Amino acid sequence: MTAKIAAFPKAFIEPLVDGRMDLFDWFDQAATLGAQGLELYYRFLKEYGEAYLMKVKARADSHGLQIPMMCSSPDFTHPDRSFRTREIEQMKQMIDVMAFLGPDDFRSCRVLSGQKRPEVTREQGILWTVESIQELLDYAQKQRVHLVMENHYKDGFWVYPEFALQSDVYLDIVGQISSPWFGVNYDPSNAIVAGEDPLELLKKVKERVMTVHASDRYLKPGATLEQLKEYASQGYSDVLQHGVIGKGMNDYDAIFRELRSVGFQGWISIEDGMNGLDEMRESIVFLKSKVDEYLA
Repeated sequence: MTAKIAAFPKAFIEPLVDGRMDLFDWFDQAATLGAQGLELYYRFLKEYGEAYLMKVKARADSHGLQIPMMCSSPDFTHPDRSFRTREIEQMKQMIDVMAFLGPDDFRSCRVLSGQKRPEVTREQGILWTVESIQELLDYAQKQRVHLVMENHYKDGFWVYPEFALQSDVYLDIVGQISSPWFGVNYDPSNAIVAGEDPLELLKKVKERVMTVHASDRYLKPGATLEQLKEYASQGYSDVLQHGVIGKGMNDYDAIFRELRSVGFQGWISIEDGMNGLDEMRESIVFLKSKVDEYLA
């Protein structure tokens, strides 16, 4: 397996979820971008039956695109045990979906901690997250689907930011889970959103990185890093904007050097297109050049 590029339609999440945009239309557009695969978001799928999933897989196959990654958003920090149980069962459904859709050599489902609810303590949230992920590992192994925890900031349909937004919490959770079917989905831009250094985080988790989310962030004119840090506890900042990968705040040469140091050969998914697919196309060209330079 060599490192490959997947595309994720961040700009189209809401229309794909509410039906204003058809998933197969996105596949047709994605086929023109130059990526080798697609990352799905669990809410994009209308159903989970085999007949529908066959159509999804067939459309991707018709364009020569693989589906190696599922962007799931389990919420394991709810105080109600029955709620967490339902989230675990939904994750099993996503694991089944990826066992059907994904390529044989590698397929993954993202896992998260959950929402940072004011009433949930650090200890409780970590405990519930670790317990929930551990409950899924045997099932993931049976279906040969890897679970990858992202250093995330907030699912777009959540009320609160990610419980494990700050790296100390994230690392505490990841450090308690040991399995060949569990690893890290590293997102450098989310570290920036958290007011932290993306490279420092990568150095701490690089041995466990299985997949990467790639995008870039720019400070808006007149904005400062200090203003960015003020938003870190909330998960969003209005001083940041999206743009072409390789021209923003992330040092992708340094990121790829770290990935090369551990022999990374996984999928890199571009989560962008906020300013149009031409920027995503340009980002794909850039990332392919870095794969050739550092990971070939």
